[in-house]
Order: sequence, then C-alpha cells, then structure tokens
Amino acid sequence: MRATSLLKMLLAIKHVLVISFLVEFGDLVLFVRPSWRKPRCSRCGKRRPGYDTLPQRDWRHLDACGGTVLLRYAPRRVNCPKCGVVVEQVPWSVHPSSHFTTPFEEAVAFLAQRCDKTSVKEIFGIAWVTVGRIIERVVERLRPEDPLDGLTRIGVDEISYRKGHRYLTLVVNHDTGRIVWARKGKNADTLMAFFNELGEARCREIEFVTIDMSQAYIKAIEEGLPNAQIVFDRFHVEKLVGEAMEKTRRQEWQRLRQEDPEAAERTKGLMWPMRKLPWNLTPRQHLRLSTLKQDNSRLYRAYLLKAKLGDIMDRKQPNVVKEMLESWISWATHSHLPEFVRVGKTIREHFDGIMAYIKHRLTNGVTEGMNTKVRLLNRRAYGFHSASAAIALMMLCCTGITILPPRTYIGVPT
Repeated sequence: MRATSLLKMLLAIKHVLVISFLVEFGDLVLFVRPSWRKPRCSRCGKRRPGYDTLPQRDWRHLDACGGTVLLRYAPRRVNCPKCGVVVEQVPWSVHPSSHFTTPFEEAVAFLAQRCDKTSVKEIFGIAWVTVGRIIERVVERLRPEDPLDGLTRIGVDEISYRKGHRYLTLVVNHDTGRIVWARKGKNADTLMAFFNELGEARCREIEFVTIDMSQAYIKAIEEGLPNAQIVFDRFHVEKLVGEAMEKTRRQEWQRLRQEDPEAAERTKGLMWPMRKLPWNLTPRQHLRLSTLKQDNSRLYRAYLLKAKLGDIMDRKQPNVVKEMLESWISWATHSHLPEFVRVGKTIREHFDGIMAYIKHRLTNGVTEGMNTKVRLLNRRAYGFHSASAAIALMMLCCTGITILPPRTYIGVPT
C-alpha cells in the first residue's frame, strides 16, 4: 500500500485525495485536494466554473501520534451567478475562512462543553480567543435553522456575565427548556430587538411570558406582544414579601436597640424561625415564635403576612385566591409596616400577572434553572471579556447541541 493511500485512510474524511506529504518543522503536512474535478461554490454547493486560484494555505487537523497535522491546498475561486466570486467548497472544512478542519473544530467544541476554555486552549495549542471563534462557528453550523420558530410560551430573564453591571437578556422556550435567544443589555430596547427579530406574525403567536417584576421588560412585552399574558410566578412574589419581612425585622432591632435594649434582646434569634415554613420549624423554633406576639407585635404581624401569602399562593381555585389576595393587599397596606405597605402596592399593581400564575401554574423555574447553568459556565470560564464570547458558550451548552467525541475509523469509504 502506498503511503498516500494509507494517509488517506487515516485521515478518514470523505471526498479528499492525498497527493503527497512531508515533515516540516516537526509538523506532518499533507498535500490534499477534493476528489471532484470541477469546483463547487462554498455557499450554494453548486458546481461552477473556476475564476482563479489562490495561494496555498494550511488547515489544522486533529493531531496524530502527538504531532500536528496540516492539510495544505491552493483553493480555487469560482464565478457563481447566484453568489458572485467566492472561494470553492472544500470537503475538510465547512467554513472557507476557517484555518481548521471541521473534525478539529468539533473536537474543540466537544471539550468546551465539558471543561473551561483555558484547558481547551492548552490541550489543542491554540489561542484562547480562537476557542471562542471556533465555538461561534460550530454553534452557527449545528443549531436548528430557526430556533425562534414555533414559540408560544417563553421566559425572559437577565444575568450578569461580567463585573460592573454587564448583563445579558436571555429568552428561554418553556416547551423545550432551552435558550433560544440572547443579547447584551437588560432594558426594554434589548427585548424589543428580540421581538423585531421574531417578526410581527410570530409575536402574535406568543401566549405566555414569564418574567420577574422588571418594569423595562413589562413595557417591552406590552408593546411587542399584543396577545401575550404576562405571568409572575410565586417565587418572585414571595421573594418580595420575604425581603419586606427581613427589612422590618432589622428596622425593629435598630429601633429597640436604642429605645429598649431589654426588648431588643428578646428579638434576637428570630431570623431563621421567621424565614422557615411552619412545618420545617424545630421544637425550639416553635417555642421561640410562640412568644413573638407578646414580645413584638410588629414582627408578629410581619410574620403572619408572610405566612398568609404563602398559604394563598398554594391554593388553586382562582376565584378563592382572588378574594384572599385582595384581602391580603388591604391588610398589608393598612398594617402600619412601611415595607409591607410598599409590597402591597406592588402586588396590587401586578395583580393580573400574579393571578395568571394561579390559573396556569406557569413558573419562571425553567429560566432560573437555565440561569444557574449559565452562571456555572461563567464561573468555569473565570468570566468573559465580551458578551459575544459568553453568548457563544451559552448557545453551545444550553441549546441542545450534541457533539460526539472525535474518533477516526480506518477504512472509512470516500
């Protein structure tokens, strides 16, 4: 068997002919060409007449026996009536402008899904920035053609990708649990860019949008999604009430510490008992809360307001919940507790979105869970210098892209 035939079998790329080879500066250089004679357009894939020939260039392939393998070829340009004068299609690389073969790029992306970019850089001996660019090309190639098609229920949330209040807006498909869109920023204009990309017809198909109580997102959704119902899930509602209770507890401690130190001592140790659900309390914490009404009526009122709202959000009868929630808002706004007065007004302002959760039980849990995964990616990468690098890695790991580990099988038919 000739050496070139053996190298062709080891290369295991269809429609590639190995003409010759040499060892140059410790690298194995394979002189290759496509098996087809007439060049093909790299955009439309059609056979087109040649235009001219460019100088020889190299494509980095998967290493062999610990050494670097380069494919060397002088690509032709074709005169395509549809695409113009473009570089010809080559079987070893989908992207004509890339300096790496497709198997090499997929090997990089496979590892990038599982470890940090610095490790990938060191394993393959390429630049950190190059890893990000390869990820962007792989995502562009392997993602579904239109991830925005068929959206009916979406979740919107923001996440920080870098210190200094650098945020990304993420849109998640509730039906698939995957990120479908991401963009730098977290204001109304950022979300409107998503609606513009979605198009007017598909915007009318959106039925539900789960968000936190961000006024910027609410404004954009009201303008861009005429048929969508905004849903505020219980997590964000109860978070507001929990924060109000915690602020009230701290305010009471500061007030009593100056006015009545003895009473202040009796309010110590209440943070965790007040935060816990009643059935999670220990016997000692039950005993501690049993004397709260006598020790501090304001804190007792705050605790009851927080516990009552949790009971309301557990119920599933919309009519019952509506009456109970209206009664709770009246109680909170007349509680003489400034933090709960503020929360009561906020809940009244977002009443319809909270009731939508009761009716449809659609939560932002999928979005929050995706945010946790994105934070892990951010931590694994030790932060990102640019939004595009962060978005590329998110799309690689959070959109359902499956990349198999690189394997070469001797004797693959060409």
